Amino acid sequence: MQISRRGLLAGAAVGGGLLVAWGLWPRDYGVPLTPGRGEWAFGAWLKLARDGVLTVAVPQLEMGQGITTLIPQIVAAEMGADWRQVAVEPAPVSGAYSNLPLAAKWAPLWLPLAPGVADEPGDLVTRRWAGENGFMATADGTSLGAYERPAREAAAAARAMLCMAAAERWGVNYEECEAQGGLVLHGGRQLSFAALAEEAARFDAPDPPPLKPAPYSERPIAVGASQDLAYPRLDLPAKVDGGFQFAGDVRLPGMLYAAIRHGPVGDAVLSGYGSKAGARTLGLRQVVKSRRWIAAVADTWWAAEQALTALRPRWRTENRADSGIIDQRLDEALTKGEASRIATRGEGDRDLGEPTVTYRYEIAPATHATLETASATARVADGRLELWLASQAPAAAKAAAAKAVGLSAADVVLYPMSAGGSFDRRLEHDHAIEAAVIAAEVGAPVQLVWSRWQEMVAGRPRSPLACLASAWTAREDGTPGALRMRVAMPATTREFGERLFGNKTAFAALDAAEDPDPLAFEGALSPYAIPAVAIDHVPVDIGLPTGRMRGNAAGYLAFIVESFIDELAARVGREPLSFRMALLGGDPRLAECLQRAARLAQWDGGARQSGNGLACWRIGNPATGEAVARIACVATARAGEGGVRVSKLSAAVDLGRVVNQDIARQQIEGGLVFGTSLATGSAISFADGLPTESSLGALALPRLADCPDISVEIIAGDGEPADPGEIGAVIAAPAIANALHSATGLRLRRLPLLSEGI
Repeated sequence: MQISRRGLLAGAAVGGGLLVAWGLWPRDYGVPLTPGRGEWAFGAWLKLARDGVLTVAVPQLEMGQGITTLIPQIVAAEMGADWRQVAVEPAPVSGAYSNLPLAAKWAPLWLPLAPGVADEPGDLVTRRWAGENGFMATADGTSLGAYERPAREAAAAARAMLCMAAAERWGVNYEECEAQGGLVLHGGRQLSFAALAEEAARFDAPDPPPLKPAPYSERPIAVGASQDLAYPRLDLPAKVDGGFQFAGDVRLPGMLYAAIRHGPVGDAVLSGYGSKAGARTLGLRQVVKSRRWIAAVADTWWAAEQALTALRPRWRTENRADSGIIDQRLDEALTKGEASRIATRGEGDRDLGEPTVTYRYEIAPATHATLETASATARVADGRLELWLASQAPAAAKAAAAKAVGLSAADVVLYPMSAGGSFDRRLEHDHAIEAAVIAAEVGAPVQLVWSRWQEMVAGRPRSPLACLASAWTAREDGTPGALRMRVAMPATTREFGERLFGNKTAFAALDAAEDPDPLAFEGALSPYAIPAVAIDHVPVDIGLPTGRMRGNAAGYLAFIVESFIDELAARVGREPLSFRMALLGGDPRLAECLQRAARLAQWDGGARQSGNGLACWRIGNPATGEAVARIACVATARAGEGGVRVSKLSAAVDLGRVVNQDIARQQIEGGLVFGTSLATGSAISFADGLPTESSLGALALPRLADCPDISVEIIAGDGEPADPGEIGAVIAAPAIANALHSATGLRLRRLPLLSEGI
């Protein structure tokens, strides 16, 4: 919903609400960057130094996806900078870096009573809320959509200012100058950015900035070909030599280390512990306890962990999470619960009678399995809290930690650190609150690191669900004329929103998230040309807090829809590829992905016992102009000793305009491996409030020897660049499931596959 400044003022004046209008008026958040000696800031995005180093602010969490290369690359390409002289600085929390597309997308979470006034990135309410709250969250593949344009504008303005400085020296018009390779050029003359930095900073930036005619893009190369990288990753050398700093690498003078134990999953309260036994642990400094957790602080993390073992904390817990109870509640909700219609196409299932076919699909809770567990360092001194933290939502983490120790957010300094993997796990900030509370009580800097066991106990797994997929099909060829999905699952996105924006505890958020959850079904209206579609949600309280995970709604919807489409084809003996192609008349680009993936994999028609299966999906809505990622994948898999054996994945991907082909390929390949892990493992189960899996080794994750041969063809496209990080993760599971059906003749309708045997 668009609201103009003039319209807002006029409406406010009529109603006597000028104060409201003033409160919504967009604000200038200044220049958050602090230049060092011999360095000058050019707006909020970049600094240029006398030695020629160009430092670019990155307002997104680097968690392996390469964002600390992508945003600087956009700046360097637009500005004409020398890539060898580009550096990166994590941006401080500031309204100058608002993620407006994500703020609009999540409006139902932070503005639940009137999301319609903030459902577009350009809406005045969206801009004001995101700015005032420093909303810089890294999620849902919105980084390029949010930051490519402002980064380009900042670079274009700086380029113009450098040209102005050079033109003044040469006595020419600055529009006649050009910038290339870190130099300003005119005729046979040249001056370096370094030589011009101080003078250029004195000029006013042109408004609007003189953008280049087209944003930077790279044309994808053929599968198996190689080429020199125009913009190699900036973080790669430090990651190779071990010098890259993650959240757990922070070291401060006088720092102590904390380990923690959380109560079982349920309404847990600490009821006691053996203080005398713990006190005998060498190096123990202090025990800090809260209602739902207890921490030991010691000279080393191992000493703190050993002290907690000796303390043997005891818990009084009601409503303990249990996998048997979870499955029972999902089953009852699916078969008997009251459903709400979330999405409809055409007439939905109106007056259709009984469906031709109905199948049931299930998905177990899945854990993120990040390499780096939750880690945070805190120091409280002189009325100020300092936090060293890897966070996908730094403003929310900062505010929550401040409140926990009785400070205002203005009294908190958050130093953004990189994450050793996240997959949306670092959207949560429990560990930031705990570290702040522990440091405040101890009176010294404290680094809190969760053990792998605690990551399992206190994590926020992907929500489990049960679904009945029904179709009304044509008798002659099995083509679906109508599709209905009835899904029983927690209102997981609303629950997450209560934690992130309402600062509620996990179980308080469960109580607040009782309504149907449309955000948990993004993309449910599939690209297939099925005239009538109906999506129903049955919210269910399973007694287990759940959260977001890489791929989110597409991760489970793709498995359900693509498995179901394959089953519809098999019922009438139709070949899976041609069956899909006949339904994709409304999305020719996705149809092209299917054809290319089939050629890449030498598709054999998915013949019985071939072990080949395919699937396709898209993320994004082309009807709204949103950037769309499309993928088709052919998997080769078999049931082997010890589980599923995936030998090959062949994918064709359309991302629109590709900004960095190398990073895009890395993300797609990594996503396919991550999706494979969700297909074959990653599940977490509970008994008496505790996970039955305690280590990474218990999650049946693919090891290096288990990783399939992967071939990826990136299709040259135009339009806005789509995010490559999610699309590979969502397609692997359905492609593998369909491949196993081809190999075994059995249909596996539960993730992870083979979790119930064959």
